[in-house]
Amino acid sequence: MTAIRSVCVYCGSSLGESQIYTAQAQILGRRLAENGIRLIYGGGRIGLMGVIADAAMKAGGEVVGIIPNHLHDWEVGHTGLTELHVVDSMHTRKRMMVDMSDAFIAMPGGVGTLDEFFEVVTWRQLKLHDKPIIVLNTEDYWHPLLALVEAVIERGFARRTTANLFTVVDDAEAVVAALLAEPAPERPATPSRI
Repeated sequence: MTAIRSVCVYCGSSLGESQIYTAQAQILGRRLAENGIRLIYGGGRIGLMGVIADAAMKAGGEVVGIIPNHLHDWEVGHTGLTELHVVDSMHTRKRMMVDMSDAFIAMPGGVGTLDEFFEVVTWRQLKLHDKPIIVLNTEDYWHPLLALVEAVIERGFARRTTANLFTVVDDAEAVVAALLAEPAPERPATPSRI
């Protein structure tokens, strides 16, 4: 398989109601750094975004944040990163995150995380990229999402193969192994097609 050098993590700008989300973000940040995998994320200092970035940086990892101007103050742009890109729009942010990443991870998060997850899954379905997508289902957080995808398939609005566009793991310790187990892309992605 092509080496995974950079991973985009989508996650909340809030901490959520359980400390397990914070603990899992810390573990994932450390594991990415320990495996020499650069973290690409939304650039905030708050919530799970800040937790995973801090954990990766503390473990000696490389962390690249991408945040739009209008969220720089709101999400408190993280100034202690390897790189922080302040961009003009959400569209630019999401595009840069995709272009800079070899794979994607969806941790617990809100509607922004859902938006980002569905976008990369849709783009993979449309063969605009063939990069691995991992769903970190901490304490069954994503159970309703997985049930929705299953309902869409069962009711004939998506093919059964849609469920194969992403891999679900229950624990941050399993994420790197899941990334490495993904098959090699069928062809290199062409960023200009996205």
